[in-house]
Amino acid sequence: MFAKVLSTAVVGLDGVLVEVETEILSGLPSFNIVGLPDKAVEESKERVRSSLSNIGADFPSKRIIVNLAPGDLPKEGPSFDLPIAISILVSTGQLTADLSKSIFLGELSLNGTLRLTRGILPAVLLAKERKIENIFIPQENVFEASIVEGVNVFPATNLKEVFFHLSKQKLIEKAEYTPYEAIGDDLLYEYDMRDIKGQEFTKRAVEVAVAGGHNILLKGPPGAGKTLVAKTIPSILPSLTFDEAIEVTKIYSISGLLNNKQFVKVRPFRNPHHTTSHIGLIGGSANPKPGEISLAHRGILFLDEFPEFGRAVLEAMRQPMEDGTVFISRARERVSFPCRFMLVAAANPCPCGFWGDKTNQCRCSLSQILRYRKRISGPILDRIDMHIDVPAVEAVKITGESEEAESSREVKKRIEAARKRQNKRLLGRKSVSNSEMSTRDIKELCVLGQEVLDTLKQAMMKLSLSARSYYKVIRVARTIADLEGSEDIEKKHVLEALQYRPKKSLET
Repeated sequence: MFAKVLSTAVVGLDGVLVEVETEILSGLPSFNIVGLPDKAVEESKERVRSSLSNIGADFPSKRIIVNLAPGDLPKEGPSFDLPIAISILVSTGQLTADLSKSIFLGELSLNGTLRLTRGILPAVLLAKERKIENIFIPQENVFEASIVEGVNVFPATNLKEVFFHLSKQKLIEKAEYTPYEAIGDDLLYEYDMRDIKGQEFTKRAVEVAVAGGHNILLKGPPGAGKTLVAKTIPSILPSLTFDEAIEVTKIYSISGLLNNKQFVKVRPFRNPHHTTSHIGLIGGSANPKPGEISLAHRGILFLDEFPEFGRAVLEAMRQPMEDGTVFISRARERVSFPCRFMLVAAANPCPCGFWGDKTNQCRCSLSQILRYRKRISGPILDRIDMHIDVPAVEAVKITGESEEAESSREVKKRIEAARKRQNKRLLGRKSVSNSEMSTRDIKELCVLGQEVLDTLKQAMMKLSLSARSYYKVIRVARTIADLEGSEDIEKKHVLEALQYRPKKSLET
C-alpha cells in the first residue's frame, strides 16, 4: 500500500516542502530510503524500526521503500524520523487518517520519544505560506513554533501521542499562539556603561555607532578598556523588531543554537576567537551552514585582537560587509544567508601594544609595526565607518572620586529614539538604519546645505577620503543628527563625524 506524508527540509534559511512516500512491496525484508539522504537520514531506519516496536505497532517483514521527494534536493538531519514512521503506519493499514493538510517533523529516540529538532521555525512559516493547516512537532520545540499565527501547532512528547491523535483516540492539545510582545526580554547585563571610568570620547563614539549600526574599530594599548567597552554594547542595543527577530531565530534554529530560549528577542552578540577558520566565520561546509557573521545578523560581531585573525579570513568579509548577504556555492547548490551585522573590532597599535602610549615605552621596531598593521588591508579598514583611538585611563580617574557616569539604560533610550527616527525616514526602503543607506538613499534623504558641502569638500582634500569614506561620513553625521533630534545635518554634525575617521598617519 502506498502512503504520502508531508515534511520539510531547509535550504539556506527557508523551508522547502518534502513529500515522504512509502511503498510496501512483497519480497525479502529490506528497508531503503532514497532521495539524496545523508547519513543521519539513513540511520533513521533503525530509530523508526525501534520506535514502532516500542509503541506496540507492527513493523512489516517486507520490502519497504521510502522516497523523499523532490529527489534532487539533498536531505539531511534526523527530522524525517516522525514522517517516515507515520507513513509506514499508514502504508501498513495500522493508521487511517487524512494527512494532506498536515506537516510532520521530529527526531525519534529508540523508545519513540520525540527529541528537540532543528529547523522548526522555517517549517512553520512554510506551512503558513502554503496554507497547510496543521504541523506536528516535538514538545520541546513548541515555543519556537507558537510565535507564528495561523497554523495549528500540535506538540507531542512521543510517537504514540501522534498516533492516538491521528486515529482520534486521544487528541493532542493545540499550542496557543504567543504574541511577540508577550515574550520577555528583561536581562541582567554583566557590563554597564556606568562601570566604565573615563573614556567619555570612546563611549560617545560607541553610542553613535550603535545608534546608526556603524562598524567601529577601537585601537589602543592593553588595559585601556577596549574589550570592556565592547562588552557593554549589548546593554545599549535596541530591541529587535518582530521581522528581525524571525530572521535571527531562523538562523539560530537551523544552527541548533536555540537551546532553551526557543526564540531570539535580544540582538545577538558574537565574539569568535581569532583562531576561527574561514568556514567558522563566513559559513560553509559540505552542507552549507551559517557562520559567525550570519549568527551576528542584526546584532554585533565583536572581533577582539583584530589583526590576529587570518588575512584570508578577514578578506572574505569584504563582500558580506558591503552587501549584508553571504553567498556560499557548492557543486550541488548555492545558498545565501543574511549577515547584516555591526562590526566592533579591537586592536593594539603594535605587537607589544604600547606604540604612542605616554606611560609605557614601545619595544617594537618600525618594520614590526608596519608588518603588524599590514595584516589588516586597506579595503577592510575602508569598510569600517569609525576609527577610535582609546588611550590608557589616567590613574586619578580610576582611584579618585568622580560623578557617576550615565547608565546603559539612559544611553539606550537615546539610541532607541534615534532608531525610531531612522525607521520613519527609511520606511518603504530596503535600509533599516543609517549605516545601510545606499548612495541613492543618501542623495534623496540627506539634503546638505552649502556650508556642510564646503566642509566635506575640504575634508576630502585634506584627509584624502575615498568615495566610500565620503558617504560614510555623511551616514555617521546623519546618525549624530538623529541622536540630537535634528531634522537637518549641520556643520557640527559633520565635524564630529570627521573626528571618527582614521588619522592620516594610521592610514598609510
